[in-house]
Amino acid sequence: MSEIKLVRIYDHEQPAGYRILVDRMWPRGISKVKAALDEWDKQIGPTNDLRKWFNHEDEKFPEFEQKYITELDANDFMPEFIKTVQEKLKIGDVLFLYGAKNREHNQAVVLKKYVEKKLK
Repeated sequence: MSEIKLVRIYDHEQPAGYRILVDRMWPRGISKVKAALDEWDKQIGPTNDLRKWFNHEDEKFPEFEQKYITELDANDFMPEFIKTVQEKLKIGDVLFLYGAKNREHNQAVVLKKYVEKKLK
């Protein structure tokens, strides 16, 4: 069964699947060719204010998660994004690509949980 997978864009090993960059900012040092993206949906990333406030500080993650979910709930693009993910999952895995160093406390983790909940 197909699933949403979180993949750090800097990892050398990249699984197969529909590749969506879910960061608002382009990852440093990655060329568009090397990224081999199917989509870049920067509008679903956290706002610049929220991203700067969070600053990848682990202790802020629970509050960041709640604030980001509030942003996602208000985001007019989310229904279209969720529909795309749902359609692509019928074909194969969907990869949410992100640039953050921390694999457990980043916006892609929140987004994956959010989308999976909406797809149930």
